Formats: sequence, structure tokens, C-alpha cells
Amino acid sequence: MADEVYLLKGNEAIAHAAIRIGADGYFGYPITPQSEILETFSEQKPWETTGMVVLQAESELAAINMVYGGAASGKMVMTSSSSPGVSLKQEGISYMAAAELPCLVVNVQRGGPGLGTIQPSQSDYFQATKGGGHGDYHIIVLAPSSVQEMADFVDLAFRLAFKYRTPALMLADGIVGQMMEKVVLPDWRPRRTEEEIVKTCPWATTGCARGRKPNIITSLEMEPDVMERRNIHLQEKYAAIQRDEVRYEEISTDDADYLIVAFGSCARIAQKAVETLRKEGVRVGLLRPITLWPFPSEAVANCAAHTKGVLCVELNSGQMIEDVRLAVNGDEPVYHFGRMGGVVPDPDEVVAALKDKLMNEK
Repeated sequence: MADEVYLLKGNEAIAHAAIRIGADGYFGYPITPQSEILETFSEQKPWETTGMVVLQAESELAAINMVYGGAASGKMVMTSSSSPGVSLKQEGISYMAAAELPCLVVNVQRGGPGLGTIQPSQSDYFQATKGGGHGDYHIIVLAPSSVQEMADFVDLAFRLAFKYRTPALMLADGIVGQMMEKVVLPDWRPRRTEEEIVKTCPWATTGCARGRKPNIITSLEMEPDVMERRNIHLQEKYAAIQRDEVRYEEISTDDADYLIVAFGSCARIAQKAVETLRKEGVRVGLLRPITLWPFPSEAVANCAAHTKGVLCVELNSGQMIEDVRLAVNGDEPVYHFGRMGGVVPDPDEVVAALKDKLMNEK
């Protein structure tokens, strides 16, 4: 039987995918440009079909703490927002990282700082990859660049979150969230039973039923040596994620004289620029990080090693470029091209930037 193809916005695809893979709950608050996620849940009414809980919370703070409670019960729960709203969720995300609770957070970025603009941006890279809350922690960060990946990464994010008992974040932007493309949605899966949750989620607070003692979920430790051991454990887990979960895509990198590194919607713009430059006889390749944390440092270094230089293309003032520069360690020149305030560049601007910054370098 052929796959059924839908025409959906990226935001809509996230909601449909979450329902189909058996998510237990969504707790969110509307904010442009991601409001269609909550709206789609409301239209689909999964509480009548799969039993999924969908709730518009009174605030972003309330939403992330509802997610905290659901995750502490072993449930597959998620929230979504846009840049200012995700800022408000950072305390809860930090708490969940410390308590080792899995969840999915979706950030469909808009321009900032502050309330900024409702236009697209990629200026939350630092917040997502460096830990926007307090403490020594990381969360897994996935960067979709298509509507298909907006759907696919819901399942991937949950699988990684539960595998490593950590929050996972989809760092999209307003372009991918609002654009419409063909998408194949995941197959329907039933929600897990309480017995399955008890079996697969040993941390879950399920009360004293079946003779089990209730677990206490907390991120608070009063003894410094105990807190240090908890931090050491977290760092060991993060090292395993960095070793085993790096994801990226390479396009035309084998013979590239120049390398572009871009994620999300900028990777699509950069890919068109690569095609244009290739037609002109300029050998350019593209590396698209799919996991922004863990960052594909080794892949970037390997691709850049046989080039004359690297151009980072981002919808910000230059954030991912710091990770790229660390990866190449000064061996090749690395430059940045980006637009801010919601201005989206076209491929010709990327072509011009590469020629100006790399090909004309003395």
C-alpha cells in the first residue's frame, strides 16, 4: 500500500505526528509563529481518539511544569513555543535535565532579542545548544529543515529523550514552521499502557500501586558531594550522547574547494547557492548539522580539511560559527553570513557572500 501523502505546514505536521506515535500529552501556550501546533491539536481532538491530553496552559511557565509532572509519571509529553516563550521555560528545562526526565520541547524561532518580531530567525542557537537555563547540563537539539523532518523528528526526539532520560528540543524556525510541503506522516501507534510505562520507565512516580514505593523526583541535593556525583553522572551521559548520536548531512563535499555550513531553513537556501556556484564551475559543498547538540565537530573538521575556507550561513549575527571555528581549530578561515530581524536572504546573497569572503581573500 502506497504511503498517504498530505500537504501540511511544518507546525501542523508536528501535531499530526505526535498524535500518530502515541504521545500522551501536550501542554502549551499560543505564540506566533508556532500557534498552529496547538490549533491543530484542537482541530484533531486526539482526546476523543487516542486519549491524548491537550491543554492550553495559563502561561509558558505553567506549561513546562505540566510537562515536568507528566514526564515524572513516565508519560510521553511535549510542549511548544517560540523564542520569548521558550526563554520562560528555561528553568523548567534545567530542572528536568537534572531530574533526568524525557520530554520534547519545540521552538519555532522568531526574531529577537526581547519580543522582537514575528518573522523567522535562528538566533536561539546559543540558548538551545549551550543550555539556556542554569547549571552544567545539555539537552539534545535537532534542527529540521523540511516539513517532512518536522514530522519525522517528533518520533526521533522522543526516542532519544527516553533512551537517555533527557529533554530533547526541536529547534525549528518560522520558515519551516509556516511553509507547506508534501509530507508522509508516521504510522499509527497505540499509546503505551500503564504496565508498559512501569516496565520501561523505572523512574516513573506511580504511587504505591502494586506494592511499589513511590519515587521522589527532584533536582535538589543538599549535600555538595552528592550533587557533584549527580553532575559527574550527567557528564558521563552527555559524553555517550556526543559519541553515539551525532547526525548531519553532506552535499557535494567530496571535491569541494569551499564549504558552507548551515542548518534549518538556511541549509535549503545554501543548497540552492551550492547548485548555482557549481554551474559556474565553483566547487562548493554543504554540511548541514542535524543535531546542533551534539554538534558534528568531527564531520565539519574533516570536510573543511581539504577546502580553502568555510562560510557559515545563519539567520543571526553569528552563533553556530563559534562551534565551527572550534571544530576547524584555526586550520581554515571561517566566515559568517547572516541576516537579522526577520530578513531572509536569497541564494544569490549567499553566492555573493562566498565569493566576497572566501574567493576574493588575499
